[in-house]
Amino acid sequence: MPSKPDRPCRVVLTDDGPLLVPGPVEVTLADGTVAVSTRFVVAVCMCRRSAIYPWCDTSHRRRTASCPGTHEEGGAS
Repeated sequence: MPSKPDRPCRVVLTDDGPLLVPGPVEVTLADGTVAVSTRFVVAVCMCRRSAIYPWCDTSHRRRTASCPGTHEEGGAS
C-alpha cells in the first residue's frame, strides 16, 4: 500500500486546455488499459482530440469559435 503523502496532490484545471497533474502518474482508461507518464508535470487531455490520448498534444488549440457557444475545427492558434 502506498504511503500517505504529506499534502494532497494538486490538480490544475485550465480554461480550454489539459488537466495538469504532478507526475509521475498512471491513468486507467475506460477499457481498463493503463497509461503511464514519468514526467514532472503531466498534461492529461480533456477534449479527447489528442492523437496521443490520454496525454495532451495541444490539439485543443486547433478549435476556433464561429459564433458564441459553438466550436469548429480550424487553423492552429
